[in-house]
Amino acid sequence: MLDTVEKEDTVISEEEAAQYDRQIRLWGLDAQKSNIGLHQRLRGSHVLLVGLRGLGAEVAKNLILAGVKGLTLLDHEEVTEESCRAQFLIPVGSEGQNRAQASLERAQYLNPMVDVKADTEPVESKPDEFFLQFDAVCLTGCPRDLMIRIDQICSQKNVKVFCGDVFGYHGYMFSNLGPEHHYVEEKLKAVKPSEGTSDGPDTKKPKVDPSETTMVKKTASFCSLKEALEIDWTSEKAKASLKRTPADYFLLQVLLKFRTDKGRDPQPSSFADDSTILRQIRDDVLEAQGLASDLIPDEFVSYCFSEMAPVCAVVGGVLGQEIVKALSQRDAPHRNFFFFDGLKGSGVVDYFATK
Repeated sequence: MLDTVEKEDTVISEEEAAQYDRQIRLWGLDAQKSNIGLHQRLRGSHVLLVGLRGLGAEVAKNLILAGVKGLTLLDHEEVTEESCRAQFLIPVGSEGQNRAQASLERAQYLNPMVDVKADTEPVESKPDEFFLQFDAVCLTGCPRDLMIRIDQICSQKNVKVFCGDVFGYHGYMFSNLGPEHHYVEEKLKAVKPSEGTSDGPDTKKPKVDPSETTMVKKTASFCSLKEALEIDWTSEKAKASLKRTPADYFLLQVLLKFRTDKGRDPQPSSFADDSTILRQIRDDVLEAQGLASDLIPDEFVSYCFSEMAPVCAVVGGVLGQEIVKALSQRDAPHRNFFFFDGLKGSGVVDYFATK
């Protein structure tokens, strides 16, 4: 697991040098070696990825190219025309096959040094112990209650949890790295003025040398998915943060409830009926939280059907990057949500405190 990885040999092998040639040529071998301890954590990590639609394919690609040790692709659904529109790992003509199995060959081809496996069983049937064999679990396309259950299981054993989805032009990711996530950031090193320099106010101040950096240890705290989704918006503290909370947070609540109630996501083939249902769920969700229904305008139904490939690429890129950062314990993570609105072409990071 992660706490033993740093004890392994930190020499870059010939196979790794060939596989990561682009990074070495871009940053130089010395830079690659300077980060080798952090990279070793990533190379020793096993990740579970649930859901192999468009977003799942993007996350899989990014993790495999980054060089995790093992990636398990879990999906019990069959390939359909709708599910593979934004899914580039599934070959043409794979309709009727299992999505994870159909994605395996192309996924493995991306990086032979990563052990990629396919699991075709339903994630709901997995016992608690199944999730604890991984260093990180990434859930896409899952019902709300299932995500909360898995988050609770993993957080008790320090397994990092990520969730994500794409609904039309909208996408999100959530991360729970535990109450104390330790990481390092690279900062420019302040150099003290050398002795014998001329007097003056500026000469006595430490100066930043762009050629010298130092690694600074930091800690971040995360709340659970249940806490993040079950905020009491009638409390004074929540009301004060309402203005900076993106509407996509509440839209996510609506779409997750639709998934729970209908056992599926909104379908373009039933646009009229699903639009009516979505608007009613919108009204119910916002009313239950004491919020005005115009917080999510009526036209939202025109932009939350199916998966948009460009949105999958953006959200999958952020989600994959956050998993890599968490496993390598390098750089500040997002806390706890990232929302992307394809209509605005912008993303928003939101932090929900645990207290």
